[in-house]
Amino acid sequence: MEYNKISQEIVAKLQALVGAQNVLTEGEQMEIYAHDEVTDPAYHHMPEAVVFAENAQQVAAVVKLANEHHFPVVPRGAGTGLACGAVPVYGGVVLSLEKMNKILEINVDAMYAVVEPGVRTSDLQAAVEAQGAFYAGDPCSGDSCFIGGNVATNAGGNRAVKYGTTRHQVYAVEVVNPTGKIVNLGARLQKQTTGYCLEQLVIGSEGTLGIITKITVKLLPIPKYSMDLLAVFESAEDAIGTVNKIIMGGITPTCVEYMDNITIKSVERYLGSNLQGSEKGNYLIVEVEGTSEDDLDEKACTLDEICSENGASDVLVAEHAKIWQARKAFAEAVRAESLIVCKEDVVCPVDQEPALLAEILRLAEKYQLVTRIASHAGDGNIHLNILKMPEEDYADWDARVKANQQELYAFIYAHGGRLSGEHGIGYKRKHLMEEFTNPDELEMMRAIKKALDPNNILNPGKIFDVE
Repeated sequence: MEYNKISQEIVAKLQALVGAQNVLTEGEQMEIYAHDEVTDPAYHHMPEAVVFAENAQQVAAVVKLANEHHFPVVPRGAGTGLACGAVPVYGGVVLSLEKMNKILEINVDAMYAVVEPGVRTSDLQAAVEAQGAFYAGDPCSGDSCFIGGNVATNAGGNRAVKYGTTRHQVYAVEVVNPTGKIVNLGARLQKQTTGYCLEQLVIGSEGTLGIITKITVKLLPIPKYSMDLLAVFESAEDAIGTVNKIIMGGITPTCVEYMDNITIKSVERYLGSNLQGSEKGNYLIVEVEGTSEDDLDEKACTLDEICSENGASDVLVAEHAKIWQARKAFAEAVRAESLIVCKEDVVCPVDQEPALLAEILRLAEKYQLVTRIASHAGDGNIHLNILKMPEEDYADWDARVKANQQELYAFIYAHGGRLSGEHGIGYKRKHLMEEFTNPDELEMMRAIKKALDPNNILNPGKIFDVE
């Protein structure tokens, strides 16, 4: 499909809609909007203009203009994505929502909050906690990502094993649809079966079916008692194999996170500090909540028994701030080692995790790949980072990565898994989506996209190819 270029006439119309101060066209100013957190230059694409919207009416006006002049619009939050979902593959306009950053309402009595998409996730967490409530969404990039991006990609994170992903935290969304209409989807209800669940269709659609301009999220009571345990295993397979036994043991942990030993050492170097038990093996970090101190102690004893029976050499009470700083520093530690990284985001049923981890390690050895591995192990989501080292030729490294992917994804799909657990498909994984997804399923997705976005204006080239 051919799109029209952003002419001076279109720039003038954009400036009239949002103000000249909210339109960028200079290359140096727009460079940051050519990519997300994927640092490989092969996935960078420059926009022709960057527009900052300040309200839903401006978003709608820009989208209507795009339909009139047939240019693409790529919505963008904080740019912390890892699948090139906010990259303007076909040029056009990057529509930034970073100025829509207000928390509009926090209602603790009714347990909800209303926010604009440019609110930082950690700021939302802090604001509701200050009023005695709890927002359960907790992506590892919470200090930098926006809630709008969390909703658009259905971000997961650490607490998904107990509380679910971002879609489980959302009551309703205000959305500008691909033709420029402002629509409200969902409702502040505990249940409803009134037609199609359209808000859940938009959540996770990666900006291809609508631009989210307001979100009503669910709040919960702050957990009264919690504890972090660190189980250290010599065997990686024993560590990740313990996860299903914890869940089968009748405990629903808040978080179960895995880090292999080489990744722990990488994080130590990045942070410049030593971590508990790092000399002894691989980590399983388990956070558990209780209704009382006695309940918490009972759960901790049960977890200790399960982990010890399954090969843990140590089960320690972890220092909360330090252990979570280490887990959340994973991405930065990897980036400090190499700027070119293939970030796999595979997911499988929890009971299949030991087999998947073993296959990941086998393939890494077969293709001589340098890896760093962390996992939201409680929900089956493994983050495999494949680093290109300075001495490696890019073309040779890329060929080995692609060969690894072919075997890895064939294994994953044969064991009931999928290629992305939380990062999404975006531009980076769309060819793999095409290859490994059932054609009938893809046909349904394309039919939805065509019906809602007849001019293919909104974030084209993501999830599947432009037709």
